[in-house]
Parts: sequence; C-alpha cells; structure tokens
Amino acid sequence: MIDLSNIRAPGWQRVVAELVAPAGDDGTFLVRLLGVLGQVAGARQAILWGLQSGRDQSLDGPEPVATMMWPFAHSGDGGSVNGGMNARVDEKAIDQAQDVKSAARSAATSGQSRAFGFENRDQLYDASQSAGYVLAVPIFVTGTSETTPITQPMAIVTMVLDGRSKQALQTTMALVEVLAGYAHAHATGQQLRRAMTSAASLELATRLIASVNMTGGPAGGLVRDGSAARGESQGGWNSGFKACVLQFTNDLCRLLAVDRVALGWVRGPGSIRPRDSQGREQRREVRVVALSDTEQLDRRMAMVQRLEAAMDECLDQEQTVLYPPPQSDGPGGDAVLSQAVTHSHRELCATDARVRVASFPLRVPTATGDTIVGIVLIESGGGDANSSSSRLDLGVIELVQAALDLVSPVLAVRHSDDRALALRAWDWAIKVGAWAVGPTHTVWKLVGVLLMVATLVVIFVKTPYRVGAPVELHAKERRVISSPFDGTIASVESWTEPGAKLAAGTLLLKLDTTSRRLSALEARSQVTQFEAEADEALRKNDNATAAQSRSKAEQSRAKLELLEYEIDRSSVVAPIDGFIVQGDVSDKIGASVRLGDTLMEIADLTEMRIIARVEDKDIGFITEPREGEPAQTGEFSPKSDPSRSYPFVVERIVPLSQATEGQNAFEVHALLQVPGIGALRPGMEGQARFDGPRKSLGWIASRRVLDQLRLWLWW
Repeated sequence: MIDLSNIRAPGWQRVVAELVAPAGDDGTFLVRLLGVLGQVAGARQAILWGLQSGRDQSLDGPEPVATMMWPFAHSGDGGSVNGGMNARVDEKAIDQAQDVKSAARSAATSGQSRAFGFENRDQLYDASQSAGYVLAVPIFVTGTSETTPITQPMAIVTMVLDGRSKQALQTTMALVEVLAGYAHAHATGQQLRRAMTSAASLELATRLIASVNMTGGPAGGLVRDGSAARGESQGGWNSGFKACVLQFTNDLCRLLAVDRVALGWVRGPGSIRPRDSQGREQRREVRVVALSDTEQLDRRMAMVQRLEAAMDECLDQEQTVLYPPPQSDGPGGDAVLSQAVTHSHRELCATDARVRVASFPLRVPTATGDTIVGIVLIESGGGDANSSSSRLDLGVIELVQAALDLVSPVLAVRHSDDRALALRAWDWAIKVGAWAVGPTHTVWKLVGVLLMVATLVVIFVKTPYRVGAPVELHAKERRVISSPFDGTIASVESWTEPGAKLAAGTLLLKLDTTSRRLSALEARSQVTQFEAEADEALRKNDNATAAQSRSKAEQSRAKLELLEYEIDRSSVVAPIDGFIVQGDVSDKIGASVRLGDTLMEIADLTEMRIIARVEDKDIGFITEPREGEPAQTGEFSPKSDPSRSYPFVVERIVPLSQATEGQNAFEVHALLQVPGIGALRPGMEGQARFDGPRKSLGWIASRRVLDQLRLWLWW
C-alpha cells in the first residue's frame, strides 16, 4: 500500500503526477487510473468495466463488460497493458464475479459510487460485519463532449477489498472518489489538445487551400517558391492542376520545414473506385504528379519509382504510414502506426538512416464512404530516428493528416476540372445515376435499368412497318414520235431541242414529199386513163376489157390516196402537251429515215409515276387498291436529294416476278402525289418506303432473322 496520510508524502505526489501527466488517449489514462485506484485502495483486484447498451433487454440501463483487470498481466507501468474499452477479460478470473458485476451495474445505473459487502449483499451502513467488500466507482471520461454528456459514466471501476473497519472503508471510498475526479481533468486536457490541434490544422489547411486557389486559375497564375514563372512554353506548368499540385508541395514543404514533399495521384476515373464484375474494388496505382522544388519529372528515375512504391504501400493499407515506425506503447507510442507495413518506405530511406518518411492518404468523402484520391509523402531529416528534433513526430503527423483531410476535396475538384469534357460528363452522369439508383454498383444498375426500358420499348412500342425497295421515276403519260414513212427529213423547227416545252399540235419537222407528189400526179393521170379505157370498152360491149380497165383504175386510185395520206403526214406535230425528253433531230436535216424510226419522245411531266422493284419476301405487305378501301401509301426519296421525300399512292402490282441480280422482284406502280414537276425528272432513281401494318420494334428487328430460321428449320 501507499502511505497517503501526509499530502506531501512522496507516494501522494507520485500518484498525482501520474494522473495529471498527459495521456495520448482515454485508454491510456484509464489504465493508469485503474492501477492507481487499485494501489491506493489496497484492493485484491481492480476491474475496469465498459458499458454497452442493448445486451440484455431484461435489465435496465447499460450492461457492464470487463475490459481490464489489475494487477496487470505484465509488469511495468500501466501503458504496457494492451487493452481498451473494446477488450474483454475472462470473468472467471474475477473474485466473486457475479457480486462484482452486480455492483458495477448498480453504479452505472445510479451514476454514484457504491459499496457492497459479500455476505449480506446490503450497503455498508446497514451491514454489521463483512469478510470483504466491493467498491464500484463511475468514471466520467468523455472523448467527444458534444455527443456524450459529461453526467453519463463511460466506465465503472470495481475494487475487491479485504475486510476492514467501517471508518477505514469510508476513508478509502473518499480517496477513491477524489482520485476518480481526475478523469475530468483528463477530459478537459483532451478537449484542449483537440482544440489546439484543430486550430493548427485549420490554419495549415487554410494556407494550403489559399495557395491552391491562387494558382492555376483561368488567368494562369504563376508558380512561386522554387519554380520560376516561365510562361506557356514550359509544358503548361503555370496553369491547371499541375500548377496547383506543384504550388501545394512547395508551400507544404516550406510550412513544415521538411526536406521534400511529393504528391501522387491515384489513377482512375476521378473519385470513382474501379471495380470488377463481382463489385470488388480493383487494385489501383499511384503516379507521382508533383515534387517540391522540381518542375520536370521523369518517371523512369529510380527515385520516382521508389516514391511511387511507397505511395502504393500507403494506398493499400488506407492509413498513414510512418517510417521508422513508433513503439506500440509507452510515451510517444502509437498502436496503429506501429503495425503498419513499411517495406517500401524502408527501401526509400535505405540511403540515409536519419531520414524519416511519412505517407498520408488524401481522403474525399463520397456517398459510399471516404475515397482515397492521392497520397502525400513527406521526407524529413536532421535528427535521429527517435529524436525529438525530428520534424515528423506524432503530433505533426496528426496535424498534417487533419489539414490534408480539409485540402483533399479542393485538390479533387481542381483535378476534375482539369480533365477532358467527356470524362467530366461521365463522372457527372455517374453521380446523377447514383442519386437515382443508389451509390453502389451504379453503372451496372443504370445498365440494367436501360436494358429493361429498352426491352419494354421494343416489346410494346409499335410503329408502321415500312417496306423499302429501289424505284425508278417515269412520266405518267409519254409519246414516242417515229417516222411515218421512208423518206428524208426536209426541215426541222428551231424549238425541237431536248427539254423544250411544247403544246399539242406544235409543228416539229417536215419530211421531203417531192417524189410522192410526182407519184401522186402520175397516179391521178392513170386513174383518168383507166377510167376512159373502161368506158370505151363498154361502148364496144367488151365487158372483160372494161372490167380489167376498171380494176386498174381502182389500183391507181388507192395508190393516189396512199400518197396523199403520206403527204399529209409529212408534217410531224406534237401529239400532247409536254416536254421533249429524248431525241435531237436538229442535225439530221436531209438524213434518210425509215418507217418506224424513233425521232424523239415527248412526256407530260405534270404527273409522275414510280416503278418499284419489291422483293418477293416483302411483296405480301403491298396491297393493290380495292373498292371502298383507301389505297396504300408511301414515300419516295430520290438519290439526288435523300433528305426530301415525296408521297405516293399504289396503283397496281404486276403479278409476274422478274429475276434480277439473283433475286425475284415484283414491279409495283405508284402515282406520286406531287403537283408540278419540281425537281423530279423521268429516269431518276431512289428508294421507296411503303407504309405497312403497325408492328412492334422487336418484331421489325427480328422478322428477317425469324423468317430465315423458319426456312432453315422448317418451323
């Protein structure tokens, strides 16, 4: 036991010094407090109970769970015990475990110190004698006073005492309550340290954010502190994301007074973590993008490769990494940093044993949690690995990590703004999709939704099925002008040029009739001669000679009529109103022509007809006009101007197919519903689209495939 009868005794001063000494966290302080209370009370055992709610619904209040027990399993100061509020102690090792746990539950429910005897289970002042006692003292330790009220105990310390007098027990209880009150001093000190750390980290983050925002703006800010302003000719370092990260590393190096600061960015589409087909996060890599006081980087350098390896090591562990690692316990120890893997960091420091290296993840909050977008690596020398003169102690590491957590979103925004528009649009689409379908597996969910919508559209949305076919344009009415007899072209009118517009009856050309006129005179004289011979024979009663002469006269008269008919037809005129679409006889004056030779072609272009060649597999969707039913319609687009379409109405279908280019096709005649000639001319080719029945998009897309399968498989 410790003699505490005199407040100036060395034992009391040692107890007070141990309780007021700074503790790294609540767990370390509770270990110290548990050891002090056990020694001061002269207890056989001292147990620290953590409080957990909801373990047993039949009990009121939180349920105590044993987390530490004094005397400790290992000798030394309290910090040697690895435990905390989440640790567990085997309750079988506790004397009178059920009674001790009941006492802890009672103190947790009432929030006051309690004392119980082992025999009668009543409180001290109602007990006459007891072979032993248990003291239960609530400890008011709070890590975050904003969320946990100071009046709520965070732990319970129970002490198992041997039998003693009532006055001694009261004195022990008073001392224990006084010493437990140092928990308030510890909580106040913790809050003060957190406030000072937050203020320092906020100041550091404010300076870094200000330097980032002033660099690489639209006007192209200049890089300071180690990188001269060289203009646009120096690889674009004076604007954009590269300028921001270079300025960031330079300022951080200067503010922390360290040897070197490197920034690596995680490869990947923005802040989205790449995942495989099973939704598991794929392994990512870090690429060094900025190095303090270094403008040009060459990734082939061994130093840069070692930096990237160390950054990858920090990324894989997703926590701060310090080399040389600190101790796991004791003053200046950290259990988390001491367990980190540091193989790549050791290789980075292989050339200088005095160098300390720390890697910090740049975290950006997202809907699914924090995402690491980059790694900051800091190198510092100037002292021994465990010397206090080193710049990278635990306090600085906590300060830098807190500041980087504030700067990370700003750097992520600058990196996103510096990317191509397509990548930014993709990230925006993913974010909008995450808002609609959830933050996990967003791309797969969106693909599934789109496939479902597309399937519904394909099945239920119907549209007219349009049959396509090549067509040729023809005039509805046209005339071929040919030679009326064998002869010679005597004259041609000047307006008989191709493309000229003519009216019906317009003279086109004349044939030479000189020989026919002479033959007509001869035939006329022969008619007169034979008629006179017939009359003379009748006077002589020579009926045979008269009949013969009369027959010759009829032959000459017929020849005369034929000649007169040909002479009348020697003037060729236009049979209809229209245009000369074929034939040029302007250079054929004096040329000989034979009966039936084509001279020219005239067509009426006010009404046009198309002749489509529809394949036999599609002819079933084309119908001829029927009485009382509307005719089938469609559209025609000429090759000369596919952007335009002209409506037409089906007139008839030629019932006999024609084999062309290895395919059977039927001719379909249709009349264009276009007033005037416009830009259409006979002989034009194009594509016709016949309006068929309304079918679903899926039927339209799969029709030909299914028809072919039916032919192959005999469905």
